[in-house]
Amino acid sequence: MTTTLIQNPTSGVLLKNISWQTYEFLVQDLAEQPGIRLTYDRGTLEIMTPLDPHKKYKKILGRFVETLSEELDTDIYSLGSRTCKREDLERGLEPDQCYYIQNEDLVWNKEQIDLNTDPPPDLVIEIDIASSSINRLALYASLSVAEVWRYDGTRLIIYQLQGNEYAECNYSPTFPFLPQAEIERFLELRKTTKEKALLRLFREWIRSQIEVQ
Repeated sequence: MTTTLIQNPTSGVLLKNISWQTYEFLVQDLAEQPGIRLTYDRGTLEIMTPLDPHKKYKKILGRFVETLSEELDTDIYSLGSRTCKREDLERGLEPDQCYYIQNEDLVWNKEQIDLNTDPPPDLVIEIDIASSSINRLALYASLSVAEVWRYDGTRLIIYQLQGNEYAECNYSPTFPFLPQAEIERFLELRKTTKEKALLRLFREWIRSQIEVQ
């Protein structure tokens, strides 16, 4: 089988005719280099190196989720950019952040999660500033990820899995009191507010919502 370069994205390369075994080898070989992101879809492999804005927004959205869990006293299992893959589907990718929330009790004490037998993450964060050439939402849907937050630097979209496809939501299914517009407002505020102050404001907003529940 011949490997072919079919495109040269802004921050990476796209290859086709890549075997699952080669993908698995690269996942293991690059495990200690978290700055490199692999996306594999039935023989097509994309290798990307996210830029600084990408890392900034994935981190702050992750902090939002962690703050929510603290204020709601909800256990979560944070797995960062751990690889989510299934050989039977010939698909795999690294989210920017991923969390077990509803299914946290099923996986919190596992050393290694196997998506062939274990549930997928309940919530995935996807930063789409340097757009992937592969439809990553389709991969998350095939893995049955229930909720995806996708941010492109300007707009945040919340997706909920309905059947085999995602539908846009105005509110987070995991945190029903949290509207998409409010997350977006805090992301915009991040552009003019330091992180510590922003998280304090976000925490205060959560408490104000809990009080009226």
